Amino acid sequence: MQQRFPQKLLISIAGFVLALGLWIVTPVALAYNNPDLLPETQTPVIDLAKYFTNSQKDNLAKNLEAFETETGWKLRVLTQFDRTPGLALKEYWQLDDRSLLVVADSRGGNILNFNVGDDIYKLMPRTFWIELQTRFGNLYYVREHGEDEAVIDSLESIQTCLRQGGCQVVPGLPKEQWILTLATSILGGVICGFAAQPRKPGQIFAWQWALIFSPLWGILFVAFGIGPVVTRTSEWLPLFRNIAGFLIGVLVAYLTPILNRSSASENQ
Repeated sequence: MQQRFPQKLLISIAGFVLALGLWIVTPVALAYNNPDLLPETQTPVIDLAKYFTNSQKDNLAKNLEAFETETGWKLRVLTQFDRTPGLALKEYWQLDDRSLLVVADSRGGNILNFNVGDDIYKLMPRTFWIELQTRFGNLYYVREHGEDEAVIDSLESIQTCLRQGGCQVVPGLPKEQWILTLATSILGGVICGFAAQPRKPGQIFAWQWALIFSPLWGILFVAFGIGPVVTRTSEWLPLFRNIAGFLIGVLVAYLTPILNRSSASENQ
C-alpha cells in the first residue's frame, strides 16, 4: 500500500500537467472569436469546411440574397471544422431577430445547428428545429447525400415554411417515417380487429369491446398513423395506404378465429 500511493500521486500530477499544457496550447480565444477568417466582401455563405463546390456556393449565395429581397428574412450559412469566426459573425452579418444562422460542423454526431432569431422562432417552434436537425443532419443522411445536400435541403424546408407563414413540423414525408406510420396503422387495425371479435353466440361484431380499446388503436392509427402524414404532405397515396393497412389489420385480426373454427370443424 505504501508503494502504490507515490505511484498514484505521480500519475495524477502527470495527468494534471498534461491537461494544463493542452489547455495552454489550444487557441481557445481564437477559435471562439476570430474575425480574420471573415471574407472582405459580403457574402451570405462562408464555407470554411469546403462542403460546397464553387458553383454550389455561388448559386446558394444568390438564392439566399434573392430570398432576403423577396421576404425580408435573412438566412446565412457557415460551415466550419477546426476554426470559426465566432462572435465576429454577428457584426459581420448584422444578425437580428429576423435572421437565421445555419452552422454546419461535422465534428459532432449531427452536423447541423441553428441560431434562430426571435421573430423566426415565433413561426417555427423548438420541436420544428429538433426535427429539422435530426432529419437532415444525422450521420446516415449525410453519408447518403453529403454535407452539401444536408445544408441545402434544410434551407429549402426553412424557406418553404417562412413563405407560408410558419410551420409546426418539417414539410415532407421521408420514406422511413412513412413506413413507421404504416406500421402503427396496421398495428392499430390488428388491435381493433381482435377487440371486435364476437364473444357471444349470435354476435357479429363486439362493438363494446372495440369501443373500450379505442383509445389504444385510435392513438396508433390516428395520432401516429394519420397525423404525421396529413401534417407533412398533401399527397393522397401515403394516406390511402395507411387507411388500407388499418382496414387489412382489422380484417385479418377479426377473421382469424372464424377461419380457424371453420377449418377445425371441417377436419372433424
